[in-house]
Amino acid sequence: MELTSQKMRKLAPELDPLRLGTGWTPDELSKPQIIVESTFGDSHPGSGHLDKLVNAACKGAAEAGGHGARYFATDICDGCAQGHDGMNVVLASREAIANMVEVHASAVPWDGIILASSCDKSIPAHLKAAARMDVPTIFMPGGSMRPGPNQTTSLVAGDISLRQKRKDAITDQEVRDYKLTGCPSVGACTFLGTASTMQCVAEALGMTLPGAALVPATMRDLLQYARYAGRKIMELVERNITPSQIMTPAAFRNAIIVHSAIGGSTNATMHLPSIARELGYDLPIELFDEINHQVPHLGNINPSGQHLTESFWFAGGVPMVQWMLRDMLDLDVMTVTGKTLGENLEDLHKDNWFNRNLGYLANYGLTRDQVIFPVEKAPEKGSVAILKGNIAPEGSVLKYSACAMNQREVVNAVARVFNHEEDAHDAVVNNQINPGEVIIIRYEGPRGCGMPEMLMTTEAIVCDERINGSVALITDGRFSGATRGAAIGHVSPEAAAGGPIAFIEDGDLISYSVEKRTINLTGIHGVPCTVEEATKVLAERAKAGILPREKRKGFYKLYTDHALSAMKGAGLE
Repeated sequence: MELTSQKMRKLAPELDPLRLGTGWTPDELSKPQIIVESTFGDSHPGSGHLDKLVNAACKGAAEAGGHGARYFATDICDGCAQGHDGMNVVLASREAIANMVEVHASAVPWDGIILASSCDKSIPAHLKAAARMDVPTIFMPGGSMRPGPNQTTSLVAGDISLRQKRKDAITDQEVRDYKLTGCPSVGACTFLGTASTMQCVAEALGMTLPGAALVPATMRDLLQYARYAGRKIMELVERNITPSQIMTPAAFRNAIIVHSAIGGSTNATMHLPSIARELGYDLPIELFDEINHQVPHLGNINPSGQHLTESFWFAGGVPMVQWMLRDMLDLDVMTVTGKTLGENLEDLHKDNWFNRNLGYLANYGLTRDQVIFPVEKAPEKGSVAILKGNIAPEGSVLKYSACAMNQREVVNAVARVFNHEEDAHDAVVNNQINPGEVIIIRYEGPRGCGMPEMLMTTEAIVCDERINGSVALITDGRFSGATRGAAIGHVSPEAAAGGPIAFIEDGDLISYSVEKRTINLTGIHGVPCTVEEATKVLAERAKAGILPREKRKGFYKLYTDHALSAMKGAGLE
């Protein structure tokens, strides 16, 4: 089989001198050519070290007879975008990165692709681009940040931020100490936020080398995986194993099972359908609910549990969860090793991989069963629920594994309605929210203002002893994977698309139930009524129309004008 790169060299004689001018040697021109694309940059700790992985992957490709070329399109960080309008473009950046990888992988002929990233939007962006290009591809995750003092994470920021905004509630020394210790290394934040979740999902899809998700970013293992990825891509090129052969419907089901079992971020309910869409699959939101009714919740990982992501990796990580749930998984799916999932797990078992790192756990005084519960000791089934009703006819998402039992069912709670998150956050900071109320934040969906996350407000709630455990938040925006408490997001249709959430008023009554998977307006201005009566009131109010949007420009306008519903992945139509 003649390689794509070699065919194009014959058609475009200028390609060779251009590459020679870039530093290639004449003998490298005739080798299989691999684009090694990463989000390396000074954007945040998840990307600041990826150049080292890129170089290791290029070295591995050279060892296997290929040549790697380095391309970069860096990402942005939700943490850096907190507290200002920068958060509005974060989800849209997923589409920008996917498009940039498509440009890089299309404008020049490549035989294979290696993609390296660590975080929330870059991982799904890379997987979307891989699906779109359908060239032999390996995804290489950037691993986990090391723990902060006393096994803390960057989420300490929530408490710091709230107290900073309240007079005399914090000292300058406390703020300085947090800033110097909150992010002690490179890598993705060491809780099971969206970044860590998507590393696990990429592995569960079969697009990542077994065990590569959530490697502690300062350990030598991470560079070893990168170098091995460079070697392995050459085998995929030779065998022409492409993402469409790996990311099959069965693989997506496997990924949702793992997501359910570990208590992953609600954002995966957007990212997985968006990736599947690139392959021509419809991944219905109802599938998440079906699987979460069946799968035991095994991951005792912050924020749904106690421990950090590096401890999860020491305990066996994604492969251990897959081994424990292998009777529920399709073990015949192909992976980037060129072997099936079942073959990968058997290889890891024979190599003692499942037990090799348990000594690192012992350093923390932990055992595997404390971090990954045995199936028979799982505290409950699943971690995420899809709620529907007259507020969310298409659906909404709640991570109940991070929600107290007393907040899994609420009846006739008084609504406090806000059209901007900033106003809701200020109300929490200024003690204007009462225990037992439900905060409604709308016009924050994909078409509303780009679907920002609400971590600033959810953390203000859970860090406030007066209202923590009694105040829920409902929004057509999204949440950080770090979100704790009763946080119901992705309400669809969104307000900007004329969804019913746009017509809830202050003082209306809200009810929801995790067990029944329902969310409804059940009272008007403090007076209870039937769901049917409330639905009629919403329809009558809708005649007045929705709030107008402010003028926008550039890529932000493109995204908010054309974004799909969160239930369909919030990609561009």
